[in-house]
Amino acid sequence: MLYGRRRGKALRPGQRHLVDTRLPALSFSLPASGALDPRSLFPAPVERVWLELGFGGGEHLAAQAIAHPGIGMIGSEVYVNGVAKLLAEMERLSIANVRLFLDDARLLVAALAERCVARVFVLFPDPWPKERHKKRRLVAPALLDLLARAMEDGAELRLATDDMDYARAMLDHGLAHPAFRWCAAGPRDWRERPPDWPPTRYEQKALSAGRKPIFLRFERRAREESVRL
Repeated sequence: MLYGRRRGKALRPGQRHLVDTRLPALSFSLPASGALDPRSLFPAPVERVWLELGFGGGEHLAAQAIAHPGIGMIGSEVYVNGVAKLLAEMERLSIANVRLFLDDARLLVAALAERCVARVFVLFPDPWPKERHKKRRLVAPALLDLLARAMEDGAELRLATDDMDYARAMLDHGLAHPAFRWCAAGPRDWRERPPDWPPTRYEQKALSAGRKPIFLRFERRAREESVRL
């Protein structure tokens, strides 16, 4: 079930032009049958595939694509205004290693082939703070089950939020799942964003409002190790 808005304020003419002309070649649909091999989405061979679920305005996705031109970057987002922002950045920086899925991220993860993704980002998803809405949260055991199948052994899952209740839930879900290991040796590992983790506008909004973001990193355990746990 998809929650949240798809559209905000009206797109500017330049944004609408990018959506109309550039998006069709960069977006994709899920196969009617069988699993999706994400490497097939890119015209040139890619070293590995990284996935961002809910990329917002796309600044993190664009920064990672520029820093890692050999990686195939897949972004999932339903908010068309955020998609338009990313398209403008891709046009400005001549980014070619990004493909986009414009529907519920869980549908995409469920369709992926096994062991095909090397890194996953879920950064500042909607916290749905009201108790009756918490079932709508993206980071939940059901999503971790899907990711555990789609991620390579040793792949990394990066989560971020400025909502402390959601942060505790993310940590609890990750620690409880046999496929994932928390990559933290001390408080700095979740209080400080790693250098290779570009900032987002949501992080800046949180800091401006006096909220401290939490950064969580999990590793996909080897299949043999997961079975033993």
